[in-house]
Amino acid sequence: MSIRSRAARFVAVLAVAAIAPSITGAQAAAPTPLKVGEMAPDFTVTVVTQAGVAAKPFKLSEHKGETVVLAFFPKARTSGCTVQMESYRDKYAQTFQGGKKVTLVGVSIDTDTALISWAKDAKFQFHFAADTDRKVGVAYGANAGAGYHKRFLYVIDPKGKISYVASPFNQMSADAYTDLGNAIAQAGSH
Repeated sequence: MSIRSRAARFVAVLAVAAIAPSITGAQAAAPTPLKVGEMAPDFTVTVVTQAGVAAKPFKLSEHKGETVVLAFFPKARTSGCTVQMESYRDKYAQTFQGGKKVTLVGVSIDTDTALISWAKDAKFQFHFAADTDRKVGVAYGANAGAGYHKRFLYVIDPKGKISYVASPFNQMSADAYTDLGNAIAQAGSH
């Protein structure tokens, strides 16, 4: 084998060695949703509504006794996310029981200012969580690591267990909203 061939082979081996950790890291970072029956990880996060930043942060463990829906989504004001959140708004009284014993929290990495503005403009009557540090998304396997969360949805029953998972939630399917409504009703009956 010539010196030139050996040098080329050595450079190729170094290139593969340099790339391998990033490939492995990317595979390891792929979001994996939690499963039905698991206890929902507790978290505390700033929440906002169309009225502004809530006086008190949202702590999941303080919502035992009610059903909590965590709707992770990529980005405020994008077309798919707007369809999803407007559907929640329009079905709020029926699907989310008007907020009686059901708390809906839309979770994204958007800033609280961006979420307040969007909620005000669209008249959303539910909470948004500004997960700017991505901790909630990571805990629930929804953080895509590319500057947004995957469109994962969790229904957490009044005892704090995950009772329904949609990963991804298909915001364009009427059946997805029907399934969500059934999952909320089922979770509340436990």
